[in-house]
Amino acid sequence: MLQETRLHRIRALLTTLSQVSTERIIKELGISRETARRDIIEMEALGLARRVHGGLVAIDTPPEPPLIVRRAAQAKEKRAIALAAAQLLQPGQTLFLDAGSTTTVLAEILRTMSGLTILTNSLQAALALSAGEEHETLNNQVILLGGTMGAGAQHTRGEITVGEIYRYRADVALLSPVGIDAKSGATSFHPHEAAIARAMVQQSNQCFLLADHSKMGVVSRTVYASSSEISLLITDNGGGKTVALAALQQALPQVMVV
Repeated sequence: MLQETRLHRIRALLTTLSQVSTERIIKELGISRETARRDIIEMEALGLARRVHGGLVAIDTPPEPPLIVRRAAQAKEKRAIALAAAQLLQPGQTLFLDAGSTTTVLAEILRTMSGLTILTNSLQAALALSAGEEHETLNNQVILLGGTMGAGAQHTRGEITVGEIYRYRADVALLSPVGIDAKSGATSFHPHEAAIARAMVQQSNQCFLLADHSKMGVVSRTVYASSSEISLLITDNGGGKTVALAALQQALPQVMVV
């Protein structure tokens, strides 16, 4: 088993249990004590967990701010990233959009285009794509994925939503991660959001990540796409995160800086 796969499984255990012992890692992964020791050291070195006597504990990560707050942050950069993404799309394509802040901005731009089929679990994106008078005909086919709603939520989620995603194949999944890191890949804070993004990646021919400079080198709680699964990263050059950006340029097939 590759170390990347082992680390992903250990992180999954930490997400569920918050603390995991060395013995549990050995048993769950079927690895030697020495391999478990190296993986525990690597998890701490990557900032993914904290070593304690007998195992690992999860690092408390602050939850993601509400969508309205996230949209206001780096608004200029997010619009530039969304515009660059839109220019890469062509009529006839089928797209997945997640419920990220930058993909919501993208939805507003896609409404001016035509001939697309767009599937999303974001209520805000669906509303932006379908804005207009009742007598108007939409330029694109818009499909809102069903699922469970939480209090104050602006997106659908859960097993129903994931099941809906697996009914479709898309040309491109356009996703807005909480963090993107050369080693850890694309991450999300909430496991249910990561499950949706992971399904969209698996059901698409290409995965485009839309992430402003504040997300460079950031690792959140749940990995949903490894570097090898990401076709393109679109970002901006603000914030001075040159080291993280350079590492991503080495790890990913293509990085577009706007």
